Amino acid sequence: MRIDVVTIFPELIEVPLRTSIIGRAVEAGVVEFGIHDLRAHGLGRHRSVDDEPYGGGAGMVMRPEPLFAAIEPLREAGAHVVLLDPAGERLTDALARHLAGVAHLALVCGRYEGIDERVRTVVDREVSIGDYVLTGGELPALVLIDAVVRLVPGTISQASHEGDSFASGMLEYPQYTRPESFRGLGVPPVLLSGNHGEVDRWRRREALRRTRERRPDLLEGALDDADRALLATLDDD
Repeated sequence: MRIDVVTIFPELIEVPLRTSIIGRAVEAGVVEFGIHDLRAHGLGRHRSVDDEPYGGGAGMVMRPEPLFAAIEPLREAGAHVVLLDPAGERLTDALARHLAGVAHLALVCGRYEGIDERVRTVVDREVSIGDYVLTGGELPALVLIDAVVRLVPGTISQASHEGDSFASGMLEYPQYTRPESFRGLGVPPVLLSGNHGEVDRWRRREALRRTRERRPDLLEGALDDADRALLATLDDD
């Protein structure tokens, strides 16, 4: 997989891509990154990439010329262009899994008050990581990269993300490790039993419990008869 990132702050992107799981994926040849400094396409002696908005108002708007100059070669190379924008569709597990199947992504990081509206004509998709505004698209781009790359075959084992929160439409069950007792808090006995069937049942039951308590909206349409039976047992606790 190849991911290109268009930004006016390459240094915000470069270091995280050399560390942890993403860094190992790069070393293993699973994913390749290209970081493109938008100011290379800036205008005039100062490499300007922004200007005042028509109609007045606070802040600056990113000009179309540098963005078109950066994006069009990536489109010609076959990239699926994603603009990180607060008005975009919400990043979800399902969207991350879809994008993990795309061979070439190009992520465009906005700044200031936003981009010239005409730039939207050369992007394929707009994505938001939540209902809030950040100072730029670099952090959302890193969030999207992390969510996507971990799903690309060869990055981590498939079993490591199959049980993740949202992967099955619910939140993940509670996890425990050594020591068996810590500050008077113990590990649920079923996890020490060695009975894998009972462990699986407990995990599903606790995933249902956690989801019902914290994100009941996720349960709608995600339950089968076995899940409904397990939910009924929660009321007996």
